[in-house]
Amino acid sequence: MPNSSDRALPGEALPKVDNPAALKALPEEQLPLLAENVRRTLIDSLSKTGGHLGPNLGVVELSIAMHRVFDTPRDQFVFDVSHQGYVHKMLTGRWDRIHTIRQYEGLNGFLLRTESEHDCYGAGHAGTALSAALGMAAARDQLGEDSHVVAVAGDAAFTCGPTFEALNNIAHTTKRFIVILNDNEWSIDRNVGAIAKYFHALQTSSAWEHLHQAAADFVERIAGKSMRDLAGKVERGAKNLLFPNVLFEKFGLRYYGPIDGHDIPVLIKTLEFLKEQEEPVLLHVITEKGRGYEPAMGNPMKFHGLGPYKTETGETPPGGQPTYSQLYGQTLGKYALEDEKVVAITAAMPNGTGLVEFQKVVPDRYYDVGIAEEHAALFACGMATRGLKPFLTIYSTFFQRAYDMAVHDIGIQNLPVRLCMDRAGLSGDDGPTHHGLFDIGYMRHVPNWVFMQPKDEDEFADMLWTMVHHDAGPAAIRYPRGAGTGATPKAAPQRLEIGKAEVVQEGTDVALIGLGNLFEMADQARERLEALGYSVALINPRWIKPLDAECLKRFASQCRVVCTLEDHVLHHGFGAAVIELLHDAGIHTPVERIGWPDEFVEHGKPEILREIHGITVEACVAKVCRHLPPAKREAKALELQQA
Repeated sequence: MPNSSDRALPGEALPKVDNPAALKALPEEQLPLLAENVRRTLIDSLSKTGGHLGPNLGVVELSIAMHRVFDTPRDQFVFDVSHQGYVHKMLTGRWDRIHTIRQYEGLNGFLLRTESEHDCYGAGHAGTALSAALGMAAARDQLGEDSHVVAVAGDAAFTCGPTFEALNNIAHTTKRFIVILNDNEWSIDRNVGAIAKYFHALQTSSAWEHLHQAAADFVERIAGKSMRDLAGKVERGAKNLLFPNVLFEKFGLRYYGPIDGHDIPVLIKTLEFLKEQEEPVLLHVITEKGRGYEPAMGNPMKFHGLGPYKTETGETPPGGQPTYSQLYGQTLGKYALEDEKVVAITAAMPNGTGLVEFQKVVPDRYYDVGIAEEHAALFACGMATRGLKPFLTIYSTFFQRAYDMAVHDIGIQNLPVRLCMDRAGLSGDDGPTHHGLFDIGYMRHVPNWVFMQPKDEDEFADMLWTMVHHDAGPAAIRYPRGAGTGATPKAAPQRLEIGKAEVVQEGTDVALIGLGNLFEMADQARERLEALGYSVALINPRWIKPLDAECLKRFASQCRVVCTLEDHVLHHGFGAAVIELLHDAGIHTPVERIGWPDEFVEHGKPEILREIHGITVEACVAKVCRHLPPAKREAKALELQQA
C-alpha cells in the first residue's frame, strides 16, 4: 500500500470542494491533492476541538471516490457508527463548519438527519448500517425507484449481532445493494475474535500469490487496458483482486477485494463497476487508520477519539486527576488480586472503560468480547452461574442494547452479575447517542436488582468493594464521564449497607437530595439557602434501588419541601422514584426535581447544556423557594441586597 496520498509541492494550491457537483467536475489528477487538503483541514480543525481524527483520516480517499461515483442525496450512504463521516460532511456543504465539530450549536460528531439532506441516517452505535441500508433498499424497490444504497461498515461492525442478522436477509430482500467493508483492524482498540482473525487471514493469505493474473484481468475488465499496469502496482502493494470469499457468498453477496482503500483511481473504477451489478455485492477495502498523520498512525487507540492536541506532535495536554474510568480499572484490578473470583468483561472498550488497567494486573481474568453487548451480558450470566464474580463494564448508552438480558437472563434468574455503567449522565461533546440519561428509568423497576451511584471517588471505591461482596443477586452502579471531586479513596475500602443513605446534614425547612455527581451541586444550593436563612438538610442517597425509605419519609415529614438532583432525565428517574415512595406513604410534601427534560439533549460542553436546561444551583434555589414562607424569603433577600 502506498505510504500516503500525493503531497502538494511547496506553494501549490490545494483544491477545495464542498459539494458533490464540484467534486465531480474536478479533474481526476487533482483528487489526490483534494485528499491532501481534506487531511490538512481535519488535522488542524480537530487539534482545536478534538474528535474522531484517526477513523476519518482513514476514509478520505474512500469518501472522495464514493461522492465521485454516486449522487447524494438521491443515492444514500449509510455509515456504520458514522463517527467516520467527517469527510462526507466536508464534501456535502459543511467544509467551512468542520471547525465547529462537536461544539455547542456546531456540527454533530456523527451523521444527523436534521443537519443535512445528505445524511440519510444518523447513528452513534455500531452494527446499524446494514439493517438500515437494507430497509432503504427495500423501500426503494417498493417505490419503483432507481437509486443506489451503499452501506459502509468497519470490520468491527461485523462482530455485532445486528450485522449478521442483516446479512441473513440481504439476498432474500433486494437485488441491488452495495456493502463496503472498511477493514483497518481497529474499532477503538484492536479488534478481537474469530471475525477479526478471519479478515486478517484474508489480507495475508498466501493463496493470493497465485491470483496475480485474476486481479489484473478483473481491473482490466472494469477499467480497460490502460489500467492493467496500475492493477499490477496495486496488487503488489495491497493485493487488489477478485477473491471468492466463502463467508459473504454463503450469505448471497458477491465478494470483491480486498483492494487498496487509498488508491482513488482504483476505488472509482471499482465502484463504477459495482453500481452496475444487479446482485448484492460486498467490496472489501483495506485502509489505514490515521493515514497521513504520523502520531495517529503510531497510536490508533488514542487518536480514535480525543480532545485538543498539538498538530506538530499529536501531544495532548497533561491529564489532571484520574477519571472515574481510570479509577475503576485500577481499583477493580486491586480487588481482583484479593479475590480470585473477580473477572472483568468489556464490549470492545478496554481503554474507554479503564479496563486496560485491570488487564495489566490480571490479564487472564480480562475478557473483551468485541462490539457485542448482548453477548457480553449473557457471557457474564454464564460465569455467574459457576460462582465467578463478573464485572460487566459497558457505557450506559450502550447497555441499552442488552436490556432484555437485564430482565430475562440476569433479573429473572437473580444472577449476581455486577453491571458497571460508565458515562452515566451527560456525555457532553458526543451528543444524544452517547448521553447516559436513561439508565435509571430502564433499570430501577426490574426486580432483584440493586442500583447505586457514588457522590465521589472515595465512595466509588467503597461501592465497588460492596459489589465484590454482594452475592445475593445482580447489582448495578452508574458513574459519570471524566473526573469527580478529587476525593482520594481510603486505603481500606468500606462495605456499604445496601439501601442506606448518608445524612450529611440535618435540617427542617428544605431537604436536598443530591444523587451522585450532582451531590456537589446540592451542597452549593445548601449554602445559598442557608444564606437566605433557611434550615437545610443535605442527603447523599447512594442507592437508587432500594431507596432508603425511612430516611426519605423522615425528612419529607419534617421539611417544607424536598428537592432531588440527578444527572438523568426526570421522566422515570430518581426524583420520580422519590415521589412514588412518598405518595404511597401518604406524605404530601412538595417535591421539586432538577434533571434533564423529556427530549434528546444536544451536544456541547456540560456547563453550557446545564445552564440551558436549568440544571444549576440557581434553578434549584428558585424552585425550592416557591414553597418557603414568602415573608422569610423576601426579608432575607432584601437584607442580602442591602448588604
